[in-house]
Order: sequence, then C-alpha cells, then structure tokens
Amino acid sequence: MSSINFTNEVEKRRDEIIRSTQAFLQINSVLDEETATEGQPFGKGIMNALNYLLTKGKEDQFTIKNLDGYAGTIEFGQGKDLVGVLCHIDVVPPGDGWTSPPFAAEIRNGNVYARGAIDDKGPTMAAYFAMKIVKELELPLSKRVRMIIGTDEESEWRCVDHYFEHDEMPTTGFAPDADFPIIHAEKGIADIEFGIPANEKIEEELTLLTFRAGHRVNMVPDFCEATLMCKNQKLQAKIEQQFQLYLKKRNLEGHMEKDGDALHIRVYGVSAHGMEPKNGINAGTYVGEFLHSFFSQPHPFLQFITSYLVDESRGQALGITWSDKVSGDLTINPGVFSFSSDEGGKISCTIRYPVTHTFEIIEKQLQQKMNEYNMRLTILSHSTPHYVKEDSPLIQTLQRVYEKQMGEKATLLSIGGGTYARSLKEGVAFGPLFPGRKDVAHQKDEYISIEDLLKATALYAEAIYELAKE
Repeated sequence: MSSINFTNEVEKRRDEIIRSTQAFLQINSVLDEETATEGQPFGKGIMNALNYLLTKGKEDQFTIKNLDGYAGTIEFGQGKDLVGVLCHIDVVPPGDGWTSPPFAAEIRNGNVYARGAIDDKGPTMAAYFAMKIVKELELPLSKRVRMIIGTDEESEWRCVDHYFEHDEMPTTGFAPDADFPIIHAEKGIADIEFGIPANEKIEEELTLLTFRAGHRVNMVPDFCEATLMCKNQKLQAKIEQQFQLYLKKRNLEGHMEKDGDALHIRVYGVSAHGMEPKNGINAGTYVGEFLHSFFSQPHPFLQFITSYLVDESRGQALGITWSDKVSGDLTINPGVFSFSSDEGGKISCTIRYPVTHTFEIIEKQLQQKMNEYNMRLTILSHSTPHYVKEDSPLIQTLQRVYEKQMGEKATLLSIGGGTYARSLKEGVAFGPLFPGRKDVAHQKDEYISIEDLLKATALYAEAIYELAKE
C-alpha cells in the first residue's frame, strides 16, 4: 500500500474543492427535452454541466473528449488497461419545499445543500480532484485512468449506450454513486407501466376527472392532485369531513377546494429514492386509497391502487415478493400516476429485484394480475442484476484502501439502486455515503457533508492509484 498521505493532499486543496463543488452544483442539470438539440441531446442545463467539467479537465491538462453531448471523458496515464471512474452529472427534478434554492449550493452547518449534492455531482467532483491529485503527484502508473461522465443516468441511460457504442470498456472500475464501504451487488431493475382502461360505468353522483402524481418512476411521489365531479351535496360534505380525518390518520398534509360541483384535492407526501419506498410517503397511493371508498361501484384505477399499491413496497399483494441473503427484498415503487376520465389511467413503477431472482418469473406473475383486471402491462426498461464476487481483485484492493484510511472493516453491501458500475464487466459502487449517514438522494434539502466530501476524495485518490499502479 502507498505511503502517501492522501488525506493531507486533499486538505491542501480544501478550499478549491469546496468552491468547485459549489460552482458545479449551481448548474441546473435536470433533463430538459425542450432545449435538446443535436450535440446537446438532454438539454441546455446538462450540456452546461458537461462543458463545465470538460473545461476544467482541459485546464488541468487531462485528455478530454465530448461524445456528441451524450457523455464525456477525462483521462490521464499510460498503458493498455483502463481503470474507469463512472460518474453522472444529470439530476432528478428538485421538487418543492427546499429551505434554500435547490441550485444555490448554500453551505449551512458544514453541509452543501443542492440537488445533486450527494447524487451525483458532489461525488463526481470528489473523484475529479482524486484524479487530479494522483496526476499532480506524478505517481507511477501502469494503466490509464478515465472518468466517464454520464448525462442521462436518472432517466434512460442513453448516455451509457452511446458511450459503449463508440468507446472502450474499462478493464475494471468503480462508480462513486452509492454507499461506502463497497457495493458489490446491485438488484435487477425493471420499470413497468400498468395501463388501466377508462371506467365504463359512469356514476351520476361522483366522477373522477383527473389524477396526477409523480415525475419519475425512481422517486416516491411527494405530491398528488385529483379533481372530482360530485353532484350530491351530502356526499360532498362527507368527502370534505372524511378528508381531514384521513390526513390525520395517515399523518399527511393537504387541502381541498370546492368549485361548484368540482372538488380539487391536493396532498403532500415525502419524496425519496424509489429503491426503498419505505423512506418516503407516497402521496399518489394514499389519495387513491382515500377516494376509492366513496365510489358505490369499484373504480378500476382507484381500486387497483388500493388493493395492490398502498403500503405494498415488497409486492406481496401482487404476488411478486422475493428475498435473498445477498441483496435483500424485492421492492416496488409506484412513481408516476396519470388518469383522466376520457383516456383511463397509467401507473408507472420501478421494481428492484434480488440478484438470485429472474424477471421472467416476475413478469409472468404480474401478467396474471393484469388479466384479472383487463389491464395492460408494458415493460418500459429492464436491467439485469449485477454481482461481483468477494475474491475479485477490484474488491480486494478497495477493501484494503478503505480499511487503511477509515480504520474499520470494509463490509460488502448490496443496493436496490442502479449505478453505472453495472455497465462494466467488473465494476462496483464505492461511496460517497458513509455508514450511519442519512441517505438524502432525491429528497428535498439534499446535501453532502463537506468533511465527507473531502474524506471521499482521499479514498478515491488512493483507490485510483492502487488500481492503476499494478
């Protein structure tokens, strides 16, 4: 192991790392199809973030490349083999309720607050400075080191597809986009859509006109809005009364507005990453459950939500529950709800299933439910599980680095999230979230601790050196 004190090297650059991280986080890099053009396929903001990082790389005399705006690379070193550091610069929509503006990158209590602080622009900057430290120290390497910068990780991974169509597969590598110590198993990810026909039985007294919740399948919806047409004044009064009781029962915030016969309902939940729905409060499922009870004839859209999705993060009611020792429980997160009385409804979900399971079994079980409800099942995307065994040289090296710097055992973990590590033949996720830290990815007031940012930089620097020197 190296005798270099990488923690000291990071401390020398402390102010520069913090300033650069703030500037990077101040760029709004949410997917924006409206400003997408040739050369910036995911919109202006993501392109600005990519250009920021590539310009920085050029100024620091790395070899840089822009792959048509889909991805970028920052590289140094010599040799046939390639060590990959796989990052992404796109972020999920910020949502509402932030203490400070989501792209202000304000520092409070030793934390930097911004969308992307922990997922994944903060860690990307840590990895960048780790590479810079190894390069500036002129340490002897036998391999090349390349940061691969993704731009569409939070959506469809089109950046990864484009990169591997046009460029080289790293021999080994890591993604700074999950937890420390080491993520060696990532669940399979299937994004699906339930299609629910319009309700043919039109009730005179009560009609669901619209229902909307969520933006992305991989986020727990923190807001739901529904509009009812109710011509019965007694029923209107009952709905209003029960609404307040339901909010109290479920510990929710919300309000209802009357506009003649129309009732507008708005309910607020708590956003979280869709890989663990229990960390959030799903506004969509609870509004569905509340409204369902007022229809004299079962409403297909609301009935399906109530029967199969309310407090059902493990898929038990759908008959798809599964668990294993390596990666834990299957989870399902209903992330996007859409309904109109004319067109019917759609519910998009992400399923994260254990590494020992197969999606074919899950799909068959779901199709049986769809047949019962005369519903349509659409597979939006699917990524098989990723698993690197304990005796891998990559894992052995990262364990030695982590245990040396942190003074604690580098246990192997599994996650329900998908990182770019799964796109490598041999790749793992390595940080940035330290044990015991709250996971605030995809939540309002997302932040990264400055001390953790600096600790991660030191770990990444030594890991890069140890992986590339051999």
